[in-house]
Amino acid sequence: MKIQENISLKAYNTFGIDVNASFFAEVENKEDILEALTFAKKTKKPILILGGGSNVLFTEDLDGLVLKINITGIEEIKSNDKTVLIEAGSGVNWHELVLYSLGKNLSGIENLSLIPGTVGAAPMQNIGAYGVEIKAVFYSLEAIEISTGLSKTFLPSEVKFDYRESIFKTLLKGKYIIYKVSFSLSKMHEPNISYGDIQTVLDQMNQATPTAKNISEAIISIRQSKLPDPKEIGNAGSFFKNPVIPVDVFDNLRQKFPTLPGYPNATHVKVPAAWLIENAGWKGIRIGEVGVHKKQPLVLVNYGNGKGEDILELSQKIQMEVQGKFGIALEREVNVVNSENLIQV
Repeated sequence: MKIQENISLKAYNTFGIDVNASFFAEVENKEDILEALTFAKKTKKPILILGGGSNVLFTEDLDGLVLKINITGIEEIKSNDKTVLIEAGSGVNWHELVLYSLGKNLSGIENLSLIPGTVGAAPMQNIGAYGVEIKAVFYSLEAIEISTGLSKTFLPSEVKFDYRESIFKTLLKGKYIIYKVSFSLSKMHEPNISYGDIQTVLDQMNQATPTAKNISEAIISIRQSKLPDPKEIGNAGSFFKNPVIPVDVFDNLRQKFPTLPGYPNATHVKVPAAWLIENAGWKGIRIGEVGVHKKQPLVLVNYGNGKGEDILELSQKIQMEVQGKFGIALEREVNVVNSENLIQV
């Protein structure tokens, strides 16, 4: 493993924000992680764990050691008549894992097709899309405790999954580095196509009894029609979480805004953040080199030379206006990163 100095992170984040890290290393296995932690302790430098860079917003240069997780490899651990246990390195591109599962005729993560990022970020964020969350197929993960260098296995009950949350974003934030994750995928396909436009696109594809691959293709088509490609315009996908509000609050808002959509469960209703942002007047707005995407208002974009602090300021303006008009607080899904919130080793 080579530790480099004064490295630009522009190529390592999908917003394309050009900031420098004082130290940078690409880790390819567990031993590299331990070596990097030893370096950080000796130099008294804080660290940042970086996966695909698809869920971060850099707002300044970082005086610390950035660890780019490049741990690869996918393998079948065991199987029975119904399921197959798949283990993947935390640096594996998430969509590559989806394609691998489809190639093996396995089901469970097809609805999560084309989500940017890496396998290691999946359980941290409890990634989800089109009616499916990763917690439904999560089996276990292996992680290194930063303070001790010891490995620990986390089972589903220990990860404390919630909506776009896990224990690694709350009680154990900045405490562990994930290096491999296992998923239990099904040999028996049970399509989940009730969410969003999946059924409509499948009908257009003339797929009356869709396979997992068909569903994946439909979702890829939907995502590509709505979401900008980070290779063409800098973005981190959905910038805000969809807020979840009490039923009575939703009912009161519905009286004032009759077209407000909502997805209820027992006691709360999930409200699309994109609808709130668009109806607050922000869809397609551009301010200098940053803006709100013209097709998907949930996505903030960098038109080329935008700075992280400009995108952060834009997001704060949107939050204020949505709060003022609807009384709903939007929470960022993207992690804002500066030197103050790096991990102390």
